[in-house]
Amino acid sequence: MYPDDYRYTKEHEWIKKGNAEATVGITTYAQKELGDIVYVELPTVGKKFAMGEAFGSIESVKAVSEIYAPLEMEIVSVNSTVVDQPELINQDPHGKGWLVKVKLGNADLDSLLSSGEYEELISQEKH
Repeated sequence: MYPDDYRYTKEHEWIKKGNAEATVGITTYAQKELGDIVYVELPTVGKKFAMGEAFGSIESVKAVSEIYAPLEMEIVSVNSTVVDQPELINQDPHGKGWLVKVKLGNADLDSLLSSGEYEELISQEKH
């Protein structure tokens, strides 16, 4: 269910490293917990964030949740489609529902959870 080439955070964000940049979004588990997403607030291109710093928020019919930087990063692109159509995050959180593309600082992707470790984390949260 969770792609092996992604890394995950305990706050339910995912990151996928590309060649020059990485893509960040929220996981299937996170969007299911939130319910129907109605609004997304994302940062502007060029903004920098430290690991663990809030870089945006997602509002659902249930709650407003902050989105946290999985690693030190600089925003290089924002998915304006999800701003206009936030339901894309519910429909395809690991694909069309991506949030931002980033340039990583001195980032160690191995410090984040693998898909197996993430699945174990959410199985514990469900109990």
